Amino acid sequence: MLIIGGEKMKKLFGTDGIRGVINEELTAELAMKLGNAIGRYYLGKYRNFIIAKDTRSSGDLLENALAAGAASAGMNVDFAGVMPTPSLAYITRKLDTIGAVISASHNPAVYNGIKVLAKGMKISDEDEVEIENLIVNKPFHYTVYSGVGKTRTVTSYREEYIDYIIKIFTGQKFPDNELVLDGANGAITTVVEPVYNELGIEARFICMEPNGININDGCGSLHPEFIGAALGEREVGILFDGDADRCLFVLQGSRVVDGDMLMALNSRKMVRQGRLKGNRVVATVMSNLGFEKYLSGRGIGLERTKVGDKYVLERMLQTGGVLGGEQSGHIIFLDRSTTGDGLITSLETLNTLSELGETLEDFLKEFPVFPQLLKNVPVSDKKGVMECEKLKTRLCELECKSDLRIVLRPSGTEPYVRVMVEGVDSHEVEETCQELVELVEECSNG
Repeated sequence: MLIIGGEKMKKLFGTDGIRGVINEELTAELAMKLGNAIGRYYLGKYRNFIIAKDTRSSGDLLENALAAGAASAGMNVDFAGVMPTPSLAYITRKLDTIGAVISASHNPAVYNGIKVLAKGMKISDEDEVEIENLIVNKPFHYTVYSGVGKTRTVTSYREEYIDYIIKIFTGQKFPDNELVLDGANGAITTVVEPVYNELGIEARFICMEPNGININDGCGSLHPEFIGAALGEREVGILFDGDADRCLFVLQGSRVVDGDMLMALNSRKMVRQGRLKGNRVVATVMSNLGFEKYLSGRGIGLERTKVGDKYVLERMLQTGGVLGGEQSGHIIFLDRSTTGDGLITSLETLNTLSELGETLEDFLKEFPVFPQLLKNVPVSDKKGVMECEKLKTRLCELECKSDLRIVLRPSGTEPYVRVMVEGVDSHEVEETCQELVELVEECSNG
């Protein structure tokens, strides 16, 4: 199976908002233009624009620029402070309004980003294109003095989210696992301890002291080896990323229980509870074939979308699905939240282990994993590489191989072309992946 990915013609927005190196690609000027365009585009439909952020020091700069742009267009702005992306999703859905979270997710502090959400969901590709057009064609448009928006700080939004999570899980069972939580020095640090304490879940918390520049610094979802080295003999690790919309579990030896595995595990409980409507799960083209085999062996179907949790959500809404997500740990429990929520994923998974009477070790023994390699190839011109005739020809030749699954796509957030090869034979997977990496590099170099 061959899948060649491409993105819609957007210059600023990727698969997860706008992202770039702070003060180089992502500047105060761009944030102000974006805020002004958001204000113009949504004024009349939404009156309040809520801004949240993660723990990066550059968040203050972008927050103020974004707010100034929106207020100058006539939109009232609420500063929600530091809180996870799913917290903002919950609040915008509850209040039927729009917001933005300033975060670069799993990236280090040199990066930052802006994700726009409306009524709990990331805005559509079509809305992103319209906002970009406003920025390009008329960067600023100011309302008259009497229409200028007001700004205020609202500290209660984070507490409302905490109360919501506690209400969902109060009375549910949790195992007696010895837990270690890695907060990535990110936004989860503002909500996880009060929730776990209220629910009676004991854990050892690490990387919970953000200083503005240590977010994801050798810790969090991209560095399972850090928490792996910190785990005691009976301890289980839980990882979050910078804005806490993804979650992974880790066992001794830095063995990662990824998003595919967590969805597979939780699907069984949801079937028992009658929550898994249609007995189907939605994932992306990057999910391992072993995930599909595990589900099918239990009478559960799998639907695949292109990469991006917003596309997973779109498909879930179209089909009535309740569980979906990505291998990276973005998991959507749609009867709980409209976006990936790391805190909910951690609690659902712990409850599932208790309900099924299993350990993660037991589960992993039954879960098949097919050889899969993913390489991120740095390129200067993603579009040019994807149009390279030599690469296209070779991909067409490989399409006839029924025992290989190939996904080749430009990253929506970083200057990479991603090459994923999966198959039955690990040697063939390695050889094919290396060949394609070299072809991408050759096409990039001209």
